[in-house]
Amino acid sequence: MTAAGRLGLGVIGSGRVGTVLAAALAAAGHAVVGATAISEESRDRLDALLPGVPILNTPLVIERSELVLLAVPDDELPQLVAGLAEVRAWMPGQLVVHTAPGLGIGVLAPALAQGAIPLAIAPAMVFTGTSIDLVRLREVWAAVTAPAPVLPIGQALAVEMGAEPVVVAEQDRAAWGAALATAGALQDTIDAAVGILAGIGVDQPARVLGPLARSALERALSTAGAASSDSFEPPAGGSAWR
Repeated sequence: MTAAGRLGLGVIGSGRVGTVLAAALAAAGHAVVGATAISEESRDRLDALLPGVPILNTPLVIERSELVLLAVPDDELPQLVAGLAEVRAWMPGQLVVHTAPGLGIGVLAPALAQGAIPLAIAPAMVFTGTSIDLVRLREVWAAVTAPAPVLPIGQALAVEMGAEPVVVAEQDRAAWGAALATAGALQDTIDAAVGILAGIGVDQPARVLGPLARSALERALSTAGAASSDSFEPPAGGSAWR
């Protein structure tokens, strides 16, 4: 995408993911024209990463946007897209991007039916919702799923976010999401280990476990691929990556 292709960006969901990705796209030259923010935490996050961006209701954000970023919880996405289609909110030619790792563009079918262009971009990253994420995005791979004619647009947007795009087929998005959930569950494992050491009176258990956890992760990554994916079973409640 060239400098002449800068877009008006609207953000639906100013959580840790949406705000960071919008800030990354803004840094690439896109203009954030509005965002939704319900909680005080979301408004504070917008003030920190996207100061001056107007907080609007969802239909108005979509009305003003050439590119809509949907960064809502995965289980809320289908109802949101369908509900907006019912009120004819989507516009022909409008780019609609969602960030749900386990869902492809099928969930955007109601928007597609009204002429919008569906894209699914999911970075493999645990977001903090702070400016440090903008640096970390430069080391991240992002799954891109889109109709073939607009796949280059999805790849370009992933690059503008700072990530390296990897094309994931529609039928493989669930596997992508499961892989991210599995890796993201590391947080739960560390929390459990910290709790065990704290329970026996170890001072600063996180610092004690830090070298072990880092070395274990490095070893696991260096030997990745040896195990068969056939026996894979995703963890329960796998949303830690978000």
